Amino acid sequence: MSLRDPATPRPESFTPTVARLLVGELDEGAGYTTYRSRGTSDWLLFHTLEGEGRLGTATTDVRALPGETTLIRPGTPHDYGVEPRLRHWHFRYAHFHPRPEWSDLLSWPEVAPGILQLRAGVQIGQRIAASLADSARLSTGVLANSELLSLNAFEAALLWCDSVNPSRNQIDERLLRAIELVDRDLRADLGVSRLARASTLSVSRFAHLFRRQLGVSPQRFVERRRLDTAARLLDMTSRPVSSVAAEVGFTNPLYFSTRFRQQTGMSPSAYRARRTPSTSRA
Repeated sequence: MSLRDPATPRPESFTPTVARLLVGELDEGAGYTTYRSRGTSDWLLFHTLEGEGRLGTATTDVRALPGETTLIRPGTPHDYGVEPRLRHWHFRYAHFHPRPEWSDLLSWPEVAPGILQLRAGVQIGQRIAASLADSARLSTGVLANSELLSLNAFEAALLWCDSVNPSRNQIDERLLRAIELVDRDLRADLGVSRLARASTLSVSRFAHLFRRQLGVSPQRFVERRRLDTAARLLDMTSRPVSSVAAEVGFTNPLYFSTRFRQQTGMSPSAYRARRTPSTSRA
């Protein structure tokens, strides 16, 4: 029974009092239901892990499938649960009052009045789920800053959600796997073939998609990452130039110096010499 069927009065479900954030996890079977005719004063988020849930409003029913993250705005009348045909719904949830800077992170596609939804691929879905799990775990901790740590983990979940928001400039999730491989170890073999394998794409398809979405070739992207990191190391450490070159993946210090000069307009030694004593350490 949903909000669209007023024939039988329904009892109001419990509404928790939320100071800032309440995060948890449920795995419920058929018959589980929550009904709030006036909604809640906080935002309510669901991330479906397994099974399927149903969320109803006065006009529409919305399915909550694995990998989907759903938001209900404050004050939105709703009922949600597990109908007999659905069997079970395993999800992580959060009641929260957003920080002011989160407003842009909550601009999701609206699939029903007051209900917003995003769908993530496997990798991003796992990141969202893991961040929510961290937030729940930290919220019950004994550390002095447990609440802030929990909020930060929840913010990470929202940021991962934002990475699949169609209103943003999205990067294909397969390319993100390659980018993470680059950022994990700049000294590794980061040739196009290996990056394409990490993305489960052919070399030609990977190179085309990468250039189209990021505006540079994969090779140029890797080189920029290496040279940008080298610049930071030159600024923040006193390591020899040859050591810096090796740390960011250049086996030939002379070639490193040539490429560094082309990107920055000065040699690594000149780049380091330009700094003042007050800016030479973290």
